[in-house]
Amino acid sequence: MRTSTFIIFVALFVLAGCATTKVETTGSPMGKPFCQLEKPPITTLVLWGAQWRSDQKEPQLREAAALRGIQIFLDSFSCISVTSVQKLSWSEHPPLNEELFHIAASSKPEPELVLFVVVRELGPRFVIGIPNIVEGGTEVKIDVRVLATQTSKLLANTQTLWRNGGTFVIKGVSTLDRDMSSALSYVLMSNFGEK
Repeated sequence: MRTSTFIIFVALFVLAGCATTKVETTGSPMGKPFCQLEKPPITTLVLWGAQWRSDQKEPQLREAAALRGIQIFLDSFSCISVTSVQKLSWSEHPPLNEELFHIAASSKPEPELVLFVVVRELGPRFVIGIPNIVEGGTEVKIDVRVLATQTSKLLANTQTLWRNGGTFVIKGVSTLDRDMSSALSYVLMSNFGEK
């Protein structure tokens, strides 16, 4: 009996280490990376906010993790020169592009690009049921818009669900900032034309 219990424990331990990342993106991606490391940095105004579901637990802690994740992403790429990172609030709907352009026009120095991020989900997920007995991990759900200030063009408008986990994977909140950064890296620095 002890041998079979040990085998089950080892099997569960091995399965727990098999976390994978899955990403679903809809909308209009950039088609090329946000910036290129070998070129001069792009001056960028970063605007962000959260639009949680009504039963969201601990929204302030998740917003703090989201901001840390945004900062980790920005610090990871020398081709992004950040003019400012500003948190926006709204009632029902995120600001329209015209409002974002207006904020950018009043910024000093005026940025070349506006990166607007709406965080809709950032947290652990845990599912019990069929077809998987236990499936968990973390997920990031974000909307991302990229606007060019000089041409007043919308360069990207995407909705992304980024998940890291799998069967018998249980994760808490300790990785949320890195998860947020990874989701942004996928959305903004992947070359969608090569996928």
